[in-house]
Amino acid sequence: MNSGQYGGVNQPPYGVYPGAYQTAPPAGVHTEKPPIAPYVGSLAQPAAASPEGPTLWKGEMPHDDVRDDPNRQAPAPSAPPITLMERLPGYENVGFQNEGFLPPPPYDASMQMPTIRPEVTNIPRISEDAAADALIQFASEHCCYGKKAARDCRILDMVHSSAFHYTLETFTETRATAWASQPFSGQPVDDPRYGPAPGAWDIPASPPQKFANACVKMEVPHTASVKPCHECFAMGFKRCWRCMGRGKVVCDSCGGSGRGMAHSADGHHRHESCVCCHGYGRKRCCTCNGDGRVVCGVCAGRTQLKWFIELTIKWDNNVLDHVVERTALPDELIRGVAGKLVFEEEAARVSPINHFPDEAVNQVSQESIQKQSQATLSLVLAQRQRVHIVPVCQCHAQFKEKPFQFFVYGFENRVHSPEYPQKCCCGCTLL
Repeated sequence: MNSGQYGGVNQPPYGVYPGAYQTAPPAGVHTEKPPIAPYVGSLAQPAAASPEGPTLWKGEMPHDDVRDDPNRQAPAPSAPPITLMERLPGYENVGFQNEGFLPPPPYDASMQMPTIRPEVTNIPRISEDAAADALIQFASEHCCYGKKAARDCRILDMVHSSAFHYTLETFTETRATAWASQPFSGQPVDDPRYGPAPGAWDIPASPPQKFANACVKMEVPHTASVKPCHECFAMGFKRCWRCMGRGKVVCDSCGGSGRGMAHSADGHHRHESCVCCHGYGRKRCCTCNGDGRVVCGVCAGRTQLKWFIELTIKWDNNVLDHVVERTALPDELIRGVAGKLVFEEEAARVSPINHFPDEAVNQVSQESIQKQSQATLSLVLAQRQRVHIVPVCQCHAQFKEKPFQFFVYGFENRVHSPEYPQKCCCGCTLL
């Protein structure tokens, strides 16, 4: 067989292979016409039908029937040699997988506009009555907490403070290219004759929603071509992977003997015909229904593939957050409550906050923006930074001469009190 030529009796459906494949088509002469659609017949075999019969597969196959293995999986499809693919300007290094993201165009810092920031005012506080009511509600929500401590305790001191929840969102776009294929059934083919392929970053695309993750795939214009299927050598079918082309398999119940052991009521054993293969020792292959071949899973029996460069565009919303809080209240609790939005800024690139009354927030903003700029290698479409303020009140109280403290935080007046003085074991009742 000449290098790059189809070796069957019939000619390939279109042209010849443009290069030498690493493997040759299976041995033998393939005289049957390839199917043009996946097999849709029944996979069930007649109860007493013999599995013996001619197989439609005429290529290479083992001399003996293989043992049936219900757990056997179809082999993964292969990729053609990369040398068979066109070398298009700007896409010379494209492979069959997204091996890396393409570097984005540079950012023009001169387009960044100066920001005008309003002053932060109206810092919220939690009153003593609200703190007392919150503690009673907290005790009522715990079955093993006595409510008497919440009702009768004395609040000795209240220390008001504010926690700040800072978030920085960086909305980025990444692009990657790879060769992709689909069965060719006469659909339009946008090949290089219609013009040069545009650059990956020159193809317009908009995210479905801002500051939300999304992914789209699209065909790069003027990169398509039609080639014979490399997986089945343009036959439309392949040797069955379960029976290896023989159309039948060794019965996994009797091991090919055709006989099985039966147990009678009187305790004796006797041999009888295998109920799975009806005594033949072989079963018709349920994957190919005895044909010995299956429809090619790559071209779906169409014998040809449409190849094109596929562009994958991913939009990611990268979030950095930090809690500025100076009490013993865990930061996770601050993240779990609603705060009041006191600052929000959105731009192509935001600049660090420098006007906040708490200098720690300014420092966190500067560090987060610097960290995000060093971490991303994607195209930054937009950034958004927010500051939510959460009221926090640290209460020092006393119940029956026993001091304890609790925290009231958030506009929901949540309570955190690991030192609550009236706890009991499960099953006890305290009033």
